[in-house]
Amino acid sequence: MMLFDTEIFLAAFATLFVVIDSPGVAPVFASLVQDAPRDYARRMAIRATIIATVVLLGFAFGGQFLLGAMGVSLDAFRVAGGVLLFLIAVDMVFETRTRRREARVEEVKAHEREIGHLEDISIFPIAIPMISGPGAIAAVMLAMGDQQGNLGGQISVLAAMAICLGIALAMLLGAARLMGFMGASIASTVTRIFGVILAALAAQFVLDGARPFFA
Repeated sequence: MMLFDTEIFLAAFATLFVVIDSPGVAPVFASLVQDAPRDYARRMAIRATIIATVVLLGFAFGGQFLLGAMGVSLDAFRVAGGVLLFLIAVDMVFETRTRRREARVEEVKAHEREIGHLEDISIFPIAIPMISGPGAIAAVMLAMGDQQGNLGGQISVLAAMAICLGIALAMLLGAARLMGFMGASIASTVTRIFGVILAALAAQFVLDGARPFFA
């Protein structure tokens, strides 16, 4: 039995990398910490990634139990997850997701000005919903569900998730420098391209989930 499957790894990596959208999260994080000490920004980035990792691991290993307890089949969840991912893709293409993120930034900054000190932004909005949002949770549950009984496949999915979260952490830690190099327009373009890719992946999830019902 193979303990690592490159094809499964690449499929899971592509989906999670696009859904997490690290180039889209970095500008938001940079805006939230632009006037804060460097130590605060570093602490928030590391804590947010750890929390997101715990959330995704919880759904990766407990998602199947949760679906079973609710009487929901994996195929039904695959269709629902595909629809959810498609809606996220539409938001990414038309930048409504970006506008919502910017609105959250303004809300957090307004609250910080009101209370007079820096808030802990690691849980909300960075870890949840930006890194481990509904799309990422659905993606990791579907990927792990597809590999039930396949240890090598599960290891491959978890490796893809770990690398995607590592990339997210690296982009958060270097958010200010990255934005100086990339700029808002390039970040917006990358997010839109990711949206188109995610739409195709979402359509495939729906087709795979619906196929047994029409077979």
